[in-house]
Amino acid sequence: MGTPAFAAASLTRLLESPHDVVGVVTRPDAPAGRGRTMRASAVKDIAVARGLPLMQPLRLKDPQLAAQLESLAPDLVVVVAYGRILPEALLELAARGAVNVHASLLPLYRGASPVAHAILHGEKETGVTTMRMIASLDAGDILMQRAIPISDDDTGATLEERLALLGADLLIETLDALAAGAVHPVPQDHDRATWAPTLSKDDGRIDWSLPAREIWLRVRAFDPWPGAWTRTPAGRQLRIWRARPAESSSAQAAAGTVVAVGGRKDDVEVAAGAGSLLLTQVQPEGGRRMPATEAVSGRHLRVGDVLG
Repeated sequence: MGTPAFAAASLTRLLESPHDVVGVVTRPDAPAGRGRTMRASAVKDIAVARGLPLMQPLRLKDPQLAAQLESLAPDLVVVVAYGRILPEALLELAARGAVNVHASLLPLYRGASPVAHAILHGEKETGVTTMRMIASLDAGDILMQRAIPISDDDTGATLEERLALLGADLLIETLDALAAGAVHPVPQDHDRATWAPTLSKDDGRIDWSLPAREIWLRVRAFDPWPGAWTRTPAGRQLRIWRARPAESSSAQAAAGTVVAVGGRKDDVEVAAGAGSLLLTQVQPEGGRRMPATEAVSGRHLRVGDVLG
């Protein structure tokens, strides 16, 4: 059971392994892109290409889904970024229960957006966890974990891609160990739990009163979703794709003010609540990604503009 590219990596590894995938459950096709055309999930694409039994229920409590799953008689249910909380009946469907791959070092960052929140909070490392699933969100016993460092160049997109591959490998290792009776589940320390709730579009709006370093973390964490963005004085949205804190700043301007263009590198300097942020790649509303200085040349930005 899974939906996005993160889950597709685990399905691919399962299909390469000796384990037998008897069926796939994924979310219904959904509108995507500017044209809002219906698009299948990454997991569905693989299932269709491999001719696997496929289910796309609108409701997980649908009796027809329960009947289909029971007819497959799975030994184990594997859940990776499915996108919905599973009812207890599904967790108890298989003889060996359900195993989940989660993109954090649980009990840290339980919830829907663990990758973004790890960057957002300035963590130096994160990882993946396989766990037994229970009715409570991301609170089951830990089976295995693997950690990786977070670099200053990582974005939500690059880190998630690495974690997807790490999680896929750990899933196979976990299933092999479960089959051999070599796994010893460890209860989570619930007192250490932190949360990574679902992000909304409004979360991406930049608060220029924050320190430059915190805004930089948001630019990285919110790539690809919901994107870090601000508005120009004309009210046009400006997406910030790449930025970094200035090593030093003598800017004496209100937070959000464009104070300089160019400097030692090809960037645009914007004053923050503490320090300043150097914009290197932006995307004006309705336009393409471009170097920040090109946005100045194209009159999307000007020195003295106050963004917000």
